[in-house]
Amino acid sequence: MIKLLILDVDGCLTNGDIIYSSEGIETKHFNVKDGLGISSWIRLGNEVAIITGRQSSVVAKRADELGIKHLFQGVKDKDTVLRELLSTLSISLDEAAAIGDDLNDYKMLQSVAKSFTPHNGVSEIKEIVGTVLSKNGGDGAVREMIDILIQENNQKEKFMALWI
Repeated sequence: MIKLLILDVDGCLTNGDIIYSSEGIETKHFNVKDGLGISSWIRLGNEVAIITGRQSSVVAKRADELGIKHLFQGVKDKDTVLRELLSTLSISLDEAAAIGDDLNDYKMLQSVAKSFTPHNGVSEIKEIVGTVLSKNGGDGAVREMIDILIQENNQKEKFMALWI
């Protein structure tokens, strides 16, 4: 059973665009369906972590909004951070799933039990993951992954009961 989701941001939770205003303020577009899936996953008693290579106050705000307690930004070696988090949470690699879209996610995606990439992930990542999703990053790919894992975890009834 998967207990921990590891999320990349740019290209997974977002479409990968980085937008700056003329004042230098960064903006990102997040998908609300991803957000509902993430917050529901947490409400089911599961864990979520963001491990991202960039540093962004927008990502910190979104993580806080969704109740994501484990946020790691500016990470160069995602696999090492993943393994340290697993140790802290007493969760095994067999109980972890991750989504990533580019080469900086490669080692992390190879380590976890279930690996995913958005439809528009780079070809080298598509070759090694367990599932290439039908949705692009920022367009519900994370929700699609969560829906798959909810089904595999036999948590569909509990998931639906959160909202119906």
